[in-house]
Order: sequence, then structure tokens, then C-alpha cells
Amino acid sequence: METHYVDLHCHPSLKPFSKSFKYKPRKRNDIDPNRKNSIWHYSPPNFLEKLVNRLVTLTKFTQTDLTALAKSNTKVVIVSLYPFEKHFFGKEVVGIKGVTDVLVNLAASISQARMDYIRSNNDYFADLLDELNFYIQLHNKVQKIDGKIFTYRLVESYKDIETNLAAETDSKKIINIILSIEGGHSFNTGLDMNKDMASRTEVINNVNAIKAWKYRPLFITLAHHFYNELSGHARSISIGILKKNQNRGLNTGLTSLGKEVIDLLLDNTNGNRILIDIKHLSVESRKEFYHLLNTKYKDEKIPIVASHGACNGRESLTNYNKIGIANHKKWFCNIDINFYDEEFIKIAKSNGIFGIQLDERRIASKKANNASKTYFPNKRKQLKKKTLLIWRQVEHVAEVLDNAGLFCWGIQSIGSDYDGIVNPINGLWTAENMKDVAEEMLNHANKYLSKKMKSLRDFNKISAEAIVARVMRENAMEFIKKNY
Repeated sequence: METHYVDLHCHPSLKPFSKSFKYKPRKRNDIDPNRKNSIWHYSPPNFLEKLVNRLVTLTKFTQTDLTALAKSNTKVVIVSLYPFEKHFFGKEVVGIKGVTDVLVNLAASISQARMDYIRSNNDYFADLLDELNFYIQLHNKVQKIDGKIFTYRLVESYKDIETNLAAETDSKKIINIILSIEGGHSFNTGLDMNKDMASRTEVINNVNAIKAWKYRPLFITLAHHFYNELSGHARSISIGILKKNQNRGLNTGLTSLGKEVIDLLLDNTNGNRILIDIKHLSVESRKEFYHLLNTKYKDEKIPIVASHGACNGRESLTNYNKIGIANHKKWFCNIDINFYDEEFIKIAKSNGIFGIQLDERRIASKKANNASKTYFPNKRKQLKKKTLLIWRQVEHVAEVLDNAGLFCWGIQSIGSDYDGIVNPINGLWTAENMKDVAEEMLNHANKYLSKKMKSLRDFNKISAEAIVARVMRENAMEFIKKNY
């Protein structure tokens, strides 16, 4: 079976763009893959880096550099532009600049020069444009990898993807890149941690500017780690001296400016709609967004995007203490940044998409993570245990949807969050490991169907191969075709 995958959410540029601030000229995407400021720079984890990650969850290696994507035979990837938020730094955090710098560098592996720039920067939108330009610099420039010629191309629509796929040969390959944006602060909001400072006029102008980009983002993650004057956010940081910086706006709803931004993004008058990604939104903001879809936008069939997330095993946003499927309770991490069963039904009914985040902190409970550990070197045994964490996400969503009388294999996909601030599932370190995921997921799917096929509704009785193909790429490709 084919083993390549489509990733709904990853950050190939985060590390090399950061490293580019160390050199002159700054912000240059170097054509030489040996340079750390090249998006092609290949730095898979060595034994020591894997050990450090296992012990203290630090990810210093690259995961979705374009060379790793090439080696994994990736054909389509949705990359996330992310202006790094100021509130990870500065005296507001702890009063000692060096402490937070060390913490963020350990967590995200970004350069000191980049951190100094972020701290002094007062224009998130300009930073967003710089990261976009970082991709544009090497658009359609070639690299030779393992005897084949590779290039990446930013695409304007699904038609570009079809054209590029048709142009491929055995020796010449194209990686199609679709843009997304993580964080509504990109419109230049949330600059001050303690008070509102956003200019409505500036925000509206920036939204309209993005909608006019040649390479229009498919979706925007409205919230992120800190309050952005548009919406409330869910708790995402557990480190004590950084955690308090999230408190303002935590668990609140949409603001009037946020609702105006949503209306602008969803406006499709000129065929340039940008979808809303609900990841990082607070429960209250998610409720209000669903209400907008059910009222103001009830006739527009707008798909719900959850680009990188996980199940929390709970029934609904209002009945959050009730377990959805009892025997799944011990599998999942019960936090509200993860999604409720009710939300998967909403996503499916909207013809939306759900990307499974490959982050051990999100994808499983502490008990399930501990059970997935292997204490003696055995790659196949480790893969079986670790891919089970992913399969449980697929299975749980499937049973929720089947119980609701819906097609149950149509929304699950991969939204790895690789090269973001994640703790990857041990053994599934980088994009190159995804071929192993596909192979092992097939075993989990066959095992599940051997026990549960009879209990599924007739229209949900498909083969294990079809399920895995959908999760790895087909659901994402169908979604892109419909919406881009």
C-alpha cells in the first residue's frame, strides 16, 4: 500500500527562519542545505537527541524540513506561518530575561538573535510577511536528494496541485505547499499582555491584505497561546513561570472585533474565503463560533477545521463531566484544548476535517503514555505501541460518528504539529517515520475490524486499507479539493 501522507499542520520554517536572524543578511532562506538557515537543512535526531527527548521532552532536531518531507515522499503539506508571540519573553514573565530565553530555546530551538527580535518587535503582521517571504525565496528552486530532483512550490489552488502531480516523473518530484496561519495575533493584536492596544482599522486592513495574497491561506487558527483581543483561548502552557502569562482572556468568548474578523475571513464574495481553525479557541469561543455557523451562516455550509488536536473523551461542551464512550475513558488527556465528542459530530456534519496532533502531551493520558513505553530496543514493538495512540483517536471518532448515524471514517487525518513546540511521540520523531505509521496502523485497523465490523452501520463497513488511506492522505486531499 502507499504510505505517503498529507499533513494539515506543521512548521517547516520555524527553526530555519529563526536561525536566519544569526546571519547577514537576516531572514534569508539559504539554497545551501548545509546551512541551518535553509528550509532544506536536514537534521534528523541522533541517539543523544532522542535520549534527551525521552528524558526531558525537548525537541532540538528538525522534523519537517523539506529534505525530510522529500525522503518521506510527501506530496502535499499545509504549513503554518506563525509570528512568535512576545509574551513568551520579557520581564513580565519572571523578571530575569535569561530564564525565559533558555526555556523557550530549549522548547522551540530558536536562536537568541530571533528571541531578541521578537522581544523588541511591535508588528506581528510584518513578522508574518517576513516568514511568507522566507518560503517564497526558494519557491521552485531545485535540490538533489537521494539521486532525485526535488522542488517545493507554493500553490494558489487545488488545480495547481493537480498540475504539479501530473508533471512529476520518477526522477523529478514536487512538494506542494499550502499556507495557513496560526494565531489571530498575526493581524497585529495582543501586543500588550495587560491591555488592549489593537487598532480596528489596522486589523481590518491586514485581514484584507491576507485575503488578497497570491498564495491565500486555506485557514487561520484564530487563537493561540496568549490573549489576542479577538477571542478567548484554551490553556496550552503548563510551565509555571510562563503559565500566568496566559491568564488574561483565558476561557473567555469572542470579542466584537473577533466576530468582525471572522465575518471578513468567511466572506466569499470574491471567492477568497479563509476558513477558521478552532484549535486553541476556548470552550466559550468555540460555542459562540458554532452558534454563528448555526445562525448567521446556516445556509453557507462552512466546514469546521480542527487542524491539530486530539480527543478528550468527554461527551459535550455543556456536559463536559460526562464520559462519551466508557471504555475509552483511560485513553485520553482530559483537557479542554482537546475536543469533545459533540464537536466531532459538528465537524462531520459540516464536511470539515480533524487533524490528529502527534504530541504525547495531547494525544493520550499519562496512563496510556506510560503503557506505550518500551524498555528494551525493539523498533517494531515500539511502533505497534506508539501508533496505537494514533489509532485510538481514529477509532474513538469513528465510534462517535457511527453512533450518530454518520459516515465515520471521513474526517480523521494527520495534523502533526511537527517543528512546532511539541513533544513528538517517541519513535515517530520526524516526517520520515510516517511511512512506518501507515504500515502499523493497518495492523490496528485490521484488528479493530475483526472485532467490530459487525457492529458498524453498513455504510461504515470499509476495508482496513481504505481506512488507513483516508487517515493518511485521502480525507485531507478531498477537503483541500472542496475548499481550495
